[in-house]
Parts: sequence; structure tokens; C-alpha cells
Amino acid sequence: MALLHHYSTPLARAVRPPPPTRVRPYSTTIALASAKPSSTRPSQSQQQPQVLLGLSEKELQDLALNLGQQSFRGKQLYHLIYKRKVKEIQDFIQLPKAFRNDLEESGWKVGRSPIYQTVTAADGTVKLLLKLEDNRLIETVGIPVEDDGSSVRLTACVSSQVGCPLRCSFCATGKGGFARNLRRHEIVEQVLAIEEVFNRRVTNVVFMGMGEPMLNLKAVLEAHHCLNKDVQIGQRMMTISTVGVPNTIKKLASHKLQSTLAVSLHAPNQKLRESIVPSAKAYPLSALMRDCREYVRETNRRISFEYALLAGINDSVDHAVELAELLHEWGHGYHVNLIPFNPIEGSEYRRPYRKAVQAFADALESSKITVSVRQTRGLDANAACGQLRNSFQKTPLVTDPDHLESELPNTDLAVTC
Repeated sequence: MALLHHYSTPLARAVRPPPPTRVRPYSTTIALASAKPSSTRPSQSQQQPQVLLGLSEKELQDLALNLGQQSFRGKQLYHLIYKRKVKEIQDFIQLPKAFRNDLEESGWKVGRSPIYQTVTAADGTVKLLLKLEDNRLIETVGIPVEDDGSSVRLTACVSSQVGCPLRCSFCATGKGGFARNLRRHEIVEQVLAIEEVFNRRVTNVVFMGMGEPMLNLKAVLEAHHCLNKDVQIGQRMMTISTVGVPNTIKKLASHKLQSTLAVSLHAPNQKLRESIVPSAKAYPLSALMRDCREYVRETNRRISFEYALLAGINDSVDHAVELAELLHEWGHGYHVNLIPFNPIEGSEYRRPYRKAVQAFADALESSKITVSVRQTRGLDANAACGQLRNSFQKTPLVTDPDHLESELPNTDLAVTC
């Protein structure tokens, strides 16, 4: 749900109104595949192709050997997929045509989805809509940030599900419905798509786009491994976000990743949290905080608590004091990342005034809690925290050209991170 605390900024900049958005299609031709009625649509397992993206160099070498090739052909495959980032098997021109044909005849694909549309914000943030194999759309965001004017950090905010089933009240993704989990390659390819659009390497990855990563933990961990080992992004440059799913923080801790865990808290007590995060009823705040404490003990990694500030709901100084008391009760060294609410359609929540944000931050700091304020990026592209949503999370694209215009995503309402 959120971006790294690296993107904190002075409050005047954090709440500055954004300039207009530029929206452009990625290509002039939009290919739409057929969508069968749900009663006759094959199951997800039947639809899943065999994909090369996500396989390790050793696995690609084994594949080459199984198809009667020498193992060095597997190394060539690895280079073409992860270094050259070639999207189609027949474009692997360095490989013998017979090998390419064997791969395709055996049902293999590279595993790259077409970019359906891009939305570019005035601050340089770019939101991509990728069209998946089953014609659903997911959103991913590329966020360029200059460091002291000398270098540019490029963060990929990736989705882990098509939609989200948790329906947090302030988040647009849940309002669009939920279809399925993403597979390993569908997560990894988001990073490669952002690199393609920006024509530079992604330096940071945050699992904070559409969906709850902990509800798809197996694929998230597989994608994390691939991004680290094959795409070569350092573990410490990645963050996994969660609103809290029972038993999953313990599972994540057992892997002892060097990545950051970001927990979306949003309230200092159980009653208020339940009203904002419905899933909190099944995962009491005391249990969540206990798991967080054990996570820190086992991994020796600091947790970042994300806190969306909703005007008049959870943004008072009293709430800040209560939050500080909660964190001191369950450990020390925690960091709080404040996120002023980003408007979404159909929500009655409001973004707090700058003074309220500052007062909340000051109250935490006076209680010895490290705090930062999220720099709002991509707001005019609906690519800011809590805004990711599109019309095809639940229902796939259709083929009837007469309906094309009505079926195009409303980019004024679609969102990310």
C-alpha cells in the first residue's frame, strides 16, 4: 500500500497540489483477447502457460538439456531474458531456430505481458497498465527520485494480486474487486516493464501496489528471489508491505530476508482500526504487534509502520500520543511513515490540513518515535498511495470493437501504490 520512507519530504512539498496529468496509450493498436463466460472459462491452472521468466540460470540450463541442446544454450536463454530482456521466443535470434521452435512447440513462452496503457504524471511518475494472459489489467508504478541532484533512484511499486479482497475503507483497489493472485513472472515482469519505459535500471522495489502480498506469499517470495538473484536488485532495496494477515509475518520472518517489512497500521487501537481495516477483526492489534515484535527479534530488521492520516478520523494529537504508547509497549526502534490521505472516488474521507499532519508528526517525535511524511508522488495520475484501481480487476477485457471506448480504463480513477 505504501511507498518507502525514503520518499519523505518537508510538509510543504508533501501536500502541494499537483500539476495536470498527461495520458497516452502505449501503442496505437490495442489487442483485445476473447473473454469466455465464467461458467465455461477454464480454471487458472488450466490456463497457465509454461513461462521462462522467473526461472534461474540452472533451471534454464536443465531445460535446454531436456530439449536436446547443450547447457550453454540455457546460459544464452538466461542472458536474453534478464539482460537483453527479449519478449518473444522467436526474437531469440542468437539461438538455433530449431531450439526456438522446440520451445514454442513444448508450450513455453517468455512470460511478458503487453503494456496496455501508460499514464504519466507531471512529477515524472509513470503508471503502467499491463494486460495479462487472461485479459485482466494490473497496475504498476515507476517513481523516479533525484538524490542530491546527482543520481536518480527508480522505484518500482509492484502489484501482487489482481485487485484486493481486503477492502480497506480508504483504498481504491479493494473497491474494484478481486480476481486472483499473480504468478511469479507476472510480478517480475512489472519491474522489467518499468525499466523498458524509463530506459534505465530499477534500483528499488516495493510490494505496495494492488493486492495484499501476504495473501500471495509464495509467489511474492519467488518473485523476490528472482528480482534479487536474476534481475540483481539488492534485498535491502526491496520492501514488502502488509496490512496484516494472521500467521504470515511469522512465515516471512523464517526466511530472514534483508528487505524491509512495512506494516499498514492506520490506527492506534483495535476499535478504530476495525472501522478502517475490516480484516483487523480477524487479526487483533495485540496479535499483530506481538508478531511484529517477534519479527524484529528473529530478523534484526526494523519494521516501518505505515499510517494513513484521515482528517477527523485518526489524525488528532491524542491519536499520535496513543500510537506512541502502543509502539513503546511492544518494542523500540520502530519507524512511522505518515501518509496524508489521497482522494479516491466514492470516499467520504478527506486529506488532513498541513498543520494537522505537522502536529501529529511533532507529537510522535516528542515521544521519541522516528517519523517521516510520505512524499506524494503521481497524485494527478491516480498513481499515489491507495489509488490503484481499474475496471478490469474483476471482469476481463472484451473483444467487441463497438464496446472498446466504453471498456477503456478511466485513467482519472485508476490508481496505484
